[in-house]
Amino acid sequence: MKSMFSDQELVVAFCNGDNSAIDILLTRYHSKVLGYIRHLVRNKELAEDICQETFMKVINSLKRDVYHDDGHFSAWLFRIAHNLIIDHFRKESKLQTVSNENGEIDLFNNAKYSDATIETQFVKNQISNDLKELIHELPEEQRNTVLMRLNLDMSFKEIAEIQGISINTALGRMRYAILNLRKMIEERNLTMTY
Repeated sequence: MKSMFSDQELVVAFCNGDNSAIDILLTRYHSKVLGYIRHLVRNKELAEDICQETFMKVINSLKRDVYHDDGHFSAWLFRIAHNLIIDHFRKESKLQTVSNENGEIDLFNNAKYSDATIETQFVKNQISNDLKELIHELPEEQRNTVLMRLNLDMSFKEIAEIQGISINTALGRMRYAILNLRKMIEERNLTMTY
């Protein structure tokens, strides 16, 4: 009969030592969370790994009494999944490597694909760091929209669905984020070209 309990009742039961309550919650949300992750990462095995990591994080957070029940367990759960997806793509972008063995073009002996000069690379890194810092200073809703669009290459429709807003609102947040970034760049007299 516990399957009829609300999310909040199941969370309380689990926190009070009833391990069967978490099984019901996991069963209740597993296919939805997995579908959401799979839609964003487009890789079945990776989606399953992130889904498992999501539920492990939920269980550990509940055990450590980090979750404070505000009646939005599912939103909290999907936010954890979303953050893990972002973390994955951030790590992946830092670890990308290129192999010269399978290509038709000799990447390592072609000036077009060779490393930039130290000065150019320094400037690019500085611009990238400045931009990351500015994005971090944006209001949370604008920052999340920018990160989903740039880091995850998500459409505004996908962003709207995740944030529970209309597409026009998502577009508006992006527009205001760009305006705010331009304003901060001008105020700080930063150069964003190399």
